[in-house]
Amino acid sequence: MQLGMIGLGRMGANLVRRCHRAGIECVAYDRNAEAVTTLVDEGVAIGADSIEDMAAKLDGPRAIWVMVPAAFAGAVVMDVAEHLEADDIVIDGGNSHYPLDIERADVLGRRGIHYLDVGTSGGVFGLERGFCMMIGGDTDAVNRLEPVWKALAPGVDAAPRTRNKDEEPEQAEYGYLHCGPAGAGHFVKMVHNGIEYAIMQAYAEGLGLLDKANVGATDREIDAETAPLGDPRLFQYDIDTAAVTEVWRRGSVIGSWLLDLTAAALNDDPSLDAFQGRVSDSGEGRWTVLAAVEAGAPVPTIADALFSRFQSRGNADFGNKVLSAMRSEFGGHHEKKD
Repeated sequence: MQLGMIGLGRMGANLVRRCHRAGIECVAYDRNAEAVTTLVDEGVAIGADSIEDMAAKLDGPRAIWVMVPAAFAGAVVMDVAEHLEADDIVIDGGNSHYPLDIERADVLGRRGIHYLDVGTSGGVFGLERGFCMMIGGDTDAVNRLEPVWKALAPGVDAAPRTRNKDEEPEQAEYGYLHCGPAGAGHFVKMVHNGIEYAIMQAYAEGLGLLDKANVGATDREIDAETAPLGDPRLFQYDIDTAAVTEVWRRGSVIGSWLLDLTAAALNDDPSLDAFQGRVSDSGEGRWTVLAAVEAGAPVPTIADALFSRFQSRGNADFGNKVLSAMRSEFGGHHEKKD
């Protein structure tokens, strides 16, 4: 089997490497020629110097995976399609907004080209751990690429089987799932990332509270602008947050891979001095909240996590100044300077 891969960044290159391990021949292309050369030198891919060259090096019916940022995915997919024929497959494996998948599938379908949207999770650890894939598109095209999904997915042994599941493992247990028609894969991945926002926020808030558990042992200026600490004796704990994340990893109900990664970060830098606390959002959290509004599905925790990211970037600064100004106007309250 062959697969074309466009976009050889943090995930695309490892998708190629993992396919190679399973005996799938990959033709690789990236605007950065050095990224192509790296994979060719490793012996895991055939290099291409253009999309046209890639299409020529693949046997029909062809399958080409586009692994580029969502902002560029649509243009690249349509460029790829110009070099494809009926019954070929083009895959968007990034984090595109699912309504765009429906549009692209309609356009390409009129030419007989199959379009698959594949939400892909695994990050920089996917080479060894495998990639979790949420797939949207027509069944025939999805089934045709079964060897690719199995090559990339973590496999059944990546997690203990769910209680009372004794029959032959189903598709999802391998780590990939055909979620439905065009857009379904990215819809599920969108919600996945929204949940990720919320889980990360919960860990951050809890660890932030533990970091303040010694506030009663610090000197606090008494003034009219600051609520006093009720009983300083209740906040005399110097909690080692790095150690807490380690103990939570072992037997705790809140254990997770995200907690594993948090523990590693705190072990390397207990005060997290390398970070400013400015948290970006790449779009999926916003789309999750917008979809929830349209569907009438309450997602307050995900929404709050999204707004906290906005706030981390200083987007609440003017609103906070308005609050301070109003307090000054109605009560003569002066800002307490740091």
